[in-house]
Amino acid sequence: MRPEMTSSSPTDRRLNALVRHLATASPVMESQTTVTFSPTAGSHGDSVFSHVVRAPEDPILGEGKPLVLNVVRKAEQMLVNDRSRVKEYLPIVGLADFNKLSAKLIFGADSPAIRENRVTTVQCLSGTGSLRVGGEFLARHYHQRTIYIPQPTWGNHPKIFTLSGLSVKTYRYYDPATRGLNFRGLMEDLGSAPSGAIVLLHACAHNPTGVDPTLQQWEQIRQLMRSKALLPFFDSAYQGFASGNLDIDAQSIRMFVADGGECFVAQSYAKNMGLYGERVGALSVVCRTADVASRVESQLKLVTRPMFSNPPIHGASIVATILKDRNMYNEWTIELKAMADRIISMRKELFDALRARGTPGDWSHIIKQIGMFTFTGLNKEQVAFMTREYHIYMTSDGRISMAGLSSKTVPHLADAIHAAVTRMS
Repeated sequence: MRPEMTSSSPTDRRLNALVRHLATASPVMESQTTVTFSPTAGSHGDSVFSHVVRAPEDPILGEGKPLVLNVVRKAEQMLVNDRSRVKEYLPIVGLADFNKLSAKLIFGADSPAIRENRVTTVQCLSGTGSLRVGGEFLARHYHQRTIYIPQPTWGNHPKIFTLSGLSVKTYRYYDPATRGLNFRGLMEDLGSAPSGAIVLLHACAHNPTGVDPTLQQWEQIRQLMRSKALLPFFDSAYQGFASGNLDIDAQSIRMFVADGGECFVAQSYAKNMGLYGERVGALSVVCRTADVASRVESQLKLVTRPMFSNPPIHGASIVATILKDRNMYNEWTIELKAMADRIISMRKELFDALRARGTPGDWSHIIKQIGMFTFTGLNKEQVAFMTREYHIYMTSDGRISMAGLSSKTVPHLADAIHAAVTRMS
């Protein structure tokens, strides 16, 4: 008998006997155990999924390799060296320290909502997962199932909320003529929205346009939304990454929290900590009372449990390690500001390069917009020309990632834009 067959446990003896029996089975036994396939399962080698068409690739993913922050590497090393850490499941709501510190980061250390226990925060799978969990909760428990999203917005927003069970409508946001905010259209559309509707708001660095309301405009938006009992749902993907200041980039959210009203906030650490692949995010719900917050959390668990059971531990541990250590937090803010400043400087270099070439048009929107992305104002034909003649690749709506630029590549991009505008106008 082979060595692997020598186990003496009853279970192993029964298994060994079954193996020997199958190995010496008669042809009659073989014919009885032969598996047959129904024609409906695909004949002549056809797959039952032959009718499935190939989906288009996402034009955004795979744009480049993100920088790994020094403070992130330091935090990871600390975690690796901590022999007390285990791989046990997290609670359904996630890592407690991560949730507490994430709420403090977005709402402010002195937030009355946190102090009064009116905030519930659950760890989710980055910003996408946070939006999806929030959307499904609202579809189950909120009296209005319509969400208004800006036009344009991140391409995943309508898909996330539609599949969450919400009805998606749009409100005007971007003005192609000025390449800035269509504030009048925004206010008109939200003003005509039904009372109680959900409104998706980009906290800062609007994706894809890079156009944000001013603080005065945010205040007018807040007043209008509260007067109509519209429910704010903030998507905060770029806190600290837009201006380089964590508090400045959270001002819009804190204005809505300060009035005592309710709101949803989806957070992502993909950009501001470079934790793209770790999928680290949080959903926070600000409620009127601590009791309501507790009940909301109990229902959020029922959303996440069948979706992903409980969230992953590593990325959240990195974030918590950095946020709770004063020195590491300060180091992070320095690196974060350096990333934001580099993008701001790339905007200035591109604007100066286009002006130096005498490129027709007003390109000041490049330095007025903020964050990773810029809506250049180039049309599909001009984008196609730049791809064909200059091997520059961007989405067909003319959006470019400023994070992908460097001082070496700006001149080539400026040449391409100049040629596209002068030859394809």
